[in-house]
Amino acid sequence: MRIAILGTGALGCVFAAKLARCAEVWVLGTWAAAVDAIRRDGIRIQDRDGSTWHARVQATSDPADVPVCDAVLLLVKSYQTERAAAWAAQVFGPDGLAVTFQNGLDNGPKLEVAVGSGRAAIGVNYTGATLIRPGETRHTAQLTNLIGTRPDLAAKVAVLVDIMTLAGLDTRATSAIEGEVWGKAIVNAAINPLTALWRVPNGELLATDERRALLRALVDEAAAVARACGIALPMADPWAHTEKICRASAPNHSSMLQDVERGRPTEIDSINGIITAEGQRLGVPTPFNEMVWRLIRAMSQGSG
Repeated sequence: MRIAILGTGALGCVFAAKLARCAEVWVLGTWAAAVDAIRRDGIRIQDRDGSTWHARVQATSDPADVPVCDAVLLLVKSYQTERAAAWAAQVFGPDGLAVTFQNGLDNGPKLEVAVGSGRAAIGVNYTGATLIRPGETRHTAQLTNLIGTRPDLAAKVAVLVDIMTLAGLDTRATSAIEGEVWGKAIVNAAINPLTALWRVPNGELLATDERRALLRALVDEAAAVARACGIALPMADPWAHTEKICRASAPNHSSMLQDVERGRPTEIDSINGIITAEGQRLGVPTPFNEMVWRLIRAMSQGSG
């Protein structure tokens, strides 16, 4: 099987290196330093068991270099989705499958526009990774990733699920992917902007009553919007679930915190921005989500 990974950051490197154990892997990205490092030295992974190992994959910044692939996995930031989706359409065949494993609520529709609904699937990523330098990543966590399935995609999704799991990226298919996407977005909407604003790891969000109150306000608002949208959430208690995630990932630096620390754009528009817009559309108040959305946007604009 030939798989294209779109994205050369922390997650792109982990997915590519793991999948190289059982597939031909091509990495496609715009970050020249990462593409050059992967071409020259391969991908270096610091694994969860303390081991360090290398994987050799093909890397390029030109989709024309990539032979026809059976599957394409999008692992870029949400503000890069349109470009990545257009590249995906160029590098896989009519019977291929493109899957978005990105944060945010708007990536699936963008991918479907580019490649067609019959060749697109939505995934939810629960692989944790921290970028060390171009081409080198620390694999920090591995829970079960999810890929949405339906009858016309079932065979393709099943093959990809098996290969990912065999490669060490535990994955399963689900017919309830919309609820899973919203479930993760609710957690991200609370944890990501607060860790980025306060420059703290996830566990520190539970350190004081004041921090817990703001965290809970963001969760409660986002969950209310999801329910108003008619979403069946995968957890009975979104607040208890978010607390659990904070504790389980206590030392982790969220992706938004890493983006802010590096002066890069964030995914705030695709998370809190959409929650705020949907709240306005449905008449659900979201003052806390709107506040952090505007604060993070102001930080990003100020650094640019």
